[in-house]
Amino acid sequence: MAEKKLNLLADFPAVSTQQWMEKITADLKGADFTKKLVWKTNEGFNVMPFYRAEDIETLKTTEVVPGKFPYVRGTKTDNTWFVRQNIIAKDAKAANAKALNILNKGVDSLGFEIDKENVTASFIEILLDGIAADCIELNFTTCIRRSAELATILTNYFKAKNYNLAKLDGSINWDGINIMLLKGRSYEKAELVDLAKATFDAALELPKYRVIGVNAVTLSNAGAFVAQELGYALAWGNEYLSSLIEAGCEPSIVAKNIKFNFGVSGNYFMEIAKFRAAKLLWAEIVDAYQAKCVKTNCQHTVNGICKCAAKMYVHAQTSTFNKTIFDANVNMLRTQTEAMSATLGGVNSLTVLPYDVTYKNADEFSERIARNQQLLLKEESHFDKVIDPAAGSYYLETLTNNIAEQAWKLFLDVEDKGGYLAAVKAGSVQKAVKETASNRLSAVSKRREVLVGTNQFPNFNEKAAAKVEFKKAADCDCAETDVETLLPVREAEEFEALRFATESAAKRPKAFMLTMGNLAMRLARAQFSCNFFACAGYEVIDNLGFKTVEEGVAAAEKVGADIIVLCSSDDEYAELAPAAFKAIAGKEIFVVAGAPACMDDLKAIGVEYFINVRSNVLETLKEFNSKLL
Repeated sequence: MAEKKLNLLADFPAVSTQQWMEKITADLKGADFTKKLVWKTNEGFNVMPFYRAEDIETLKTTEVVPGKFPYVRGTKTDNTWFVRQNIIAKDAKAANAKALNILNKGVDSLGFEIDKENVTASFIEILLDGIAADCIELNFTTCIRRSAELATILTNYFKAKNYNLAKLDGSINWDGINIMLLKGRSYEKAELVDLAKATFDAALELPKYRVIGVNAVTLSNAGAFVAQELGYALAWGNEYLSSLIEAGCEPSIVAKNIKFNFGVSGNYFMEIAKFRAAKLLWAEIVDAYQAKCVKTNCQHTVNGICKCAAKMYVHAQTSTFNKTIFDANVNMLRTQTEAMSATLGGVNSLTVLPYDVTYKNADEFSERIARNQQLLLKEESHFDKVIDPAAGSYYLETLTNNIAEQAWKLFLDVEDKGGYLAAVKAGSVQKAVKETASNRLSAVSKRREVLVGTNQFPNFNEKAAAKVEFKKAADCDCAETDVETLLPVREAEEFEALRFATESAAKRPKAFMLTMGNLAMRLARAQFSCNFFACAGYEVIDNLGFKTVEEGVAAAEKVGADIIVLCSSDDEYAELAPAAFKAIAGKEIFVVAGAPACMDDLKAIGVEYFINVRSNVLETLKEFNSKLL
């Protein structure tokens, strides 16, 4: 018996797709398969409820191995990544002390943000004192007009410290187009190319420094969906690549100088697929330039063409679009799944933003949590030990292909209309992303997209106004705003505004649940209604049930209720709702929980408010706020 082996294939014979569909159709009992089980994504394609081997048998990408062109399975032969933390370096000595501190706590990548007036040799000397530049990754962001000077200062500093320049990892985040999007400042192409080329030339002695940035995280924070962020990022990168090649720079070296900074949001599998598709498509774009390898005896060339140049270098940063002020600890869960998506997708480095970044400057606790989220993935979950675990998954391989197709269509459309810079100047990128964000915000207002703690399952008694140290940044007021800006937005902002208004009101509104009749229905509708009104910070009063409408109304008036919500079954509303409406007599706002068949009859007698799963929660609560605050 010990030698007898279980043959799963024999014991469980194959089931065809047709058989699966027949079973699903039968279980749906006449319901529309497409409406019930097919997910219609923002990206423009449908996601099926199940996938099979036949769905990926025509995909050539399934034959790719890690580290090999076209890199859909990663540009590396392992899955290690840099754990990055950013530091705003206003004071060189203080920033240096913080850097040395966090380097002893698991960080191996630093991102310094330096003001233009601090781009000096003395500032860099103090900033990098005691930091082993050959053991970590160093990243710098400063004014695009000072980036070339910064590259020269760094090169001279590293030479003076006797570093092997060929082994230093890092970046200078020069990105003129991103400044246009964030500041509204218009640049002519020739001016941008001159600035980019100056930075590129100044950093030539640092071969592993990528000095041209594509900050697609700006698109993510502004509300772009996954394929939109990717499609525009590819056009963005190609704008810089083609422009510098036209300016006389070596194609393979230019490609190796571009670094993509993506956002990563909460759509777990879509984000994994995005990073896989990004590496695939960028490889194809770079390979189209047929860049010659400048090295001798390189093992990674094919017919003299540099395949290494086609490797996309990706930094990811958790998006702020879906982060909240209320129930902010949930942000830790959000950033954790986002970190998982990024690392499983094979990024080169990752910044997890602290959970409290939406309302205050991070402190030691929130920064430590953010660092440890990545360290847990490395040291305990061993994400760095497994290369591209998505490979072979019917779902993820199909998702990767679908996202690649949609992103490629957008890329080609931008290229056909003159390129990414022209699109930004015309405002078409900004318009498209803002339209997407508007649709997503609408979905949040209707609870089609859920933010736990904000538009669903709020903490009934939480107050947050006192902990907010800063408010949303105002639109850029620069003297020159010739280009439409694309600033960060958050899904939770309007709901948070409702709760802040409630907190500052002289009296906190009370919503009273008048529960009667069918036990299951009244409990379910009372719970729904409590959650509904708590999203605006109202005090909600639930009840076990009343024998008569008059008893319930009297109890509501005794506690000073502003809103009375009738919670019962549809069948009972025809009798109970008119009676409650009459007993209330306009003294309080009367609301019926549900959408009963008798709704038109109730409206005819004057019942105005109904709340149900189809309600626009945000707009309904705004209306109540206008009446009560």
